[in-house]
Amino acid sequence: MEDGQAADTGVEDAYGTRIHCEHRKGALASDFVGRARVFVAVVVAALACAGGASAKSAATGWTEVTIYASDATPLACAYIIPSGTPPAGGWPGVILFHGLGQSHADMEPFGSALAQFDFAALACDARGSGASGGKFGLDGTRDVQDAQDLFTWFAGRADVSHTQIGALGLSLGGGEVWNAAVAGVPFKAIVPAVAWTNLGGALNPNGVPKAGEIAELAQAVPSSRWDPSLAQAMQGLLGGTVSAAVKSTEAARSPRPALHSLHVPTFILQGRHDFLFDMDQAIAAYKLLAGPKRLYLGDLGHAPAQNPTAEQTDYLPEVLGWFREYLAGGSAVGGGVELAHDPWDGRTSSYKSLPQTRHVSVNLPGKTSLKAPGASVSRSVRVTGGPLETFGDGSVTVRYSGAASGWTHLIATVAVKGKSTPVTFGAASVAKRSGILRIPLSDQAVLLRRGKRLVVTVGGETAGGVYLSAPRGSGSITIGRITLDLSLLKRAVSK
Repeated sequence: MEDGQAADTGVEDAYGTRIHCEHRKGALASDFVGRARVFVAVVVAALACAGGASAKSAATGWTEVTIYASDATPLACAYIIPSGTPPAGGWPGVILFHGLGQSHADMEPFGSALAQFDFAALACDARGSGASGGKFGLDGTRDVQDAQDLFTWFAGRADVSHTQIGALGLSLGGGEVWNAAVAGVPFKAIVPAVAWTNLGGALNPNGVPKAGEIAELAQAVPSSRWDPSLAQAMQGLLGGTVSAAVKSTEAARSPRPALHSLHVPTFILQGRHDFLFDMDQAIAAYKLLAGPKRLYLGDLGHAPAQNPTAEQTDYLPEVLGWFREYLAGGSAVGGGVELAHDPWDGRTSSYKSLPQTRHVSVNLPGKTSLKAPGASVSRSVRVTGGPLETFGDGSVTVRYSGAASGWTHLIATVAVKGKSTPVTFGAASVAKRSGILRIPLSDQAVLLRRGKRLVVTVGGETAGGVYLSAPRGSGSITIGRITLDLSLLKRAVSK
């Protein structure tokens, strides 16, 4: 298979589930495929029994325990040990880190499934969350020390291998895994899912805060439980300010600058249409990582991702296979990039490295005066050819004049005509009264069906709730020619 060339590598197992295994070097042999299906079934069934993301897991075999961090803060945890006699040196283990607003109970289905494959598992409420003490720090240095403390506790058990421990984290938990790994917590394999690697690039890309997304994050943990300095930074972002203190807070929680020296085997899961943490958060990491690496891009993650249950049958066996390979001496899963189709249809396309892309640029002429910062102008265009599939870093370039002081920034939204959910979006600060403003677009992978018109909206109108509010103040601005530059897969794979 040529580098960057898509290929349908699907085969069906005895259960009728399509498993894509050519690029895994034969790792998912038939006996493993059947057992991996059990892994998926256990996770899905346990999540269903839990009655929702915030409910207590119905999983059995877990032991509740309070683990005291090195600063004596109590962390509410639970662990599960496989049945039977542990091997010499103890069971391989996986530490599970939950998402924002969740608890360790939400991770127990994954641990229960792992236990059936002879992995011990430990899950804890993050500091300042659930039943744990302390102040919530959004994966800051104290949280990283907690990860080290949990590793030390888990590795100290006689029935757990102190040399074969990995980590799996979702969203907030994925950020914890990233930051702990670059800080030197000695995980032997990691799976960060739907997380960030550059927090500033996620929360305030191009210097404009995504206030709508930030407001939702702020509500997930009671304000009384936030670390004061972090709470102050979040309030600044909600007010539209990206101060030096905010940048410092974000930088301390952004592992990307250190990823070039990270050698731990890393399997990244990221959403192809995720307005909070876009694909660039994972793609940039994939490019930088020095060790074994694999990237799965699918319909998972934060809104507007659909997170179809059926797709779990594709990527959860790969997660299991990754831990089996690097913690238990299992068959090789292999590296490369796997892109699920949009929408999920049971198939994926695989690449030896990142897929090849091309750019299409179209002009949208016109001249429109916007009288207030909440106003916007929309222009439509039909891009020839297709179907097309966005992938990579596109942009909207705006020629403007006469910007009043109220126009602190411009927001750009790209959508398919008749669809309320944007394909992608972006924003940029307005520093001069007149000029040419390039607005980078969020890296989203979306199918654009042949013949559909695209609507480009520029102004102060919110993009799918991402930015929440229009620029403050009053006054007008004149929007001239708009140029849309789309980054597309060289060959669309979705149908």
